[in-house]
Amino acid sequence: MTDSMHAISDDARVVVDEVLDYARRRALYEDIPLDKPLTPRDLSRLASGSISARGIGARRATALWENVLAPACVTTDHPAYLSFIPSAPTKAAIAFDLVVSASAIYGGSWKEGSGAVFAENEVLHWLAAEFGLPAGAGGVFMQGGTIGNLSALVTARDAARRRNRELGRPDPARWIVVCSAEAHSSIASAAAVMDVDVVTAAPGADGRLRGDAVTAALEAHEGAVFAVVATGGTTNFGIVDDIASVAAATKAKDIWLHVDGAYGLAAMLVERMRPAFAGVELADSLIVDPHKWLFAPFDACALIYREPALALAAHTQKAEYLDTLTDTADWNPSDLGIQLTRRARGLPLWFSLATYGTDEYRAAIEYGIDLARAAADEIEARPGLSLVREPQLSVVVFRRDGWTLADYQAWSDRLLEDQQGFVVPSSHAGEPVLRFAIISPLTTIDTLTGILDTLG
Repeated sequence: MTDSMHAISDDARVVVDEVLDYARRRALYEDIPLDKPLTPRDLSRLASGSISARGIGARRATALWENVLAPACVTTDHPAYLSFIPSAPTKAAIAFDLVVSASAIYGGSWKEGSGAVFAENEVLHWLAAEFGLPAGAGGVFMQGGTIGNLSALVTARDAARRRNRELGRPDPARWIVVCSAEAHSSIASAAAVMDVDVVTAAPGADGRLRGDAVTAALEAHEGAVFAVVATGGTTNFGIVDDIASVAAATKAKDIWLHVDGAYGLAAMLVERMRPAFAGVELADSLIVDPHKWLFAPFDACALIYREPALALAAHTQKAEYLDTLTDTADWNPSDLGIQLTRRARGLPLWFSLATYGTDEYRAAIEYGIDLARAAADEIEARPGLSLVREPQLSVVVFRRDGWTLADYQAWSDRLLEDQQGFVVPSSHAGEPVLRFAIISPLTTIDTLTGILDTLG
């Protein structure tokens, strides 16, 4: 071992203690700052020079992060972070995320990480059962919804190709995936990566995709559609498609049904919300993102297949050095999606569920739904404010009468500058609007009414 390596070894305890001390303070911090971005010029002035031949040491590096770089990042688990889809990881999930990093676990194969894979599978099987999928269903934790959707669609196309070969049918000149015009942008992104076409089926006036629109699209493109994507809670409004009728349309044509439930599918854990998701149990694949409404840290997407063998056929990578893994019947998560090297990113959720129990999760999700309803009632009671659409899950979209996009943006900037909230403008049908996305159990009606008060 070189002198420099000896030095690293001697300093290891100092480095680890420094980092863990900060991590402990941050994880237990009760008054979390919202924080705000800095300009490139300001960060260049305050933080340049950290990478050098001899380094700056753990203490200075940690101080630079804590005092300059971290405050330049908006805190996504702050109770007043209400933009996009927030994150609200539990303390247990945050703490165990450190364990995952510290343990040097490879989560791609059973041979190397059987304990981790088993724990992840406990969560995946629980979710599959909650969503009504059969006992043989299973999957993998991916990086995020975009990668999860892409992996599922790759599996769907591979299955369609195999079926064509079995039946002696030619593949179409161009494959097509059908989805709603309200589908998440990741579907179009996946299609671009796969070099397939997207055909959008028109949702109803309420924003929900229904089976008749899907049937029309399938009949117009007979033989070319390899998958239909239904959405279990749109990002902008939290709208759940009429999954049951969409499923009926796909089954009539023997077409793969994928449900993108990245944000909203977690609401199925609340008993009274289950009817809104009728038909999910018929999906061939689905995703839900624990880093959204299942209170896990970034980044985690649960991708679940009705028949995992179809995913294995599509994704298992072949190489001489991998033969020792792929020539066995072991459950290797990397064979179920497009990632070979993978972190055991499902473990923080496993630990949190094991620590708190599923009832706590159900209660926290229901709280967000109830709070959205209370916020909607508050908005309707205020002159000058109006709802764009009644909330179905935990997203509330509303307008300030007479305001332009510039008005909304100026207000949003002031709100963040004053550290009162992070609420960015959105749009619907060309109209600029405002939007509360409620995830954190720490968000209260007082948090929301305080923000509404600033609208005048």
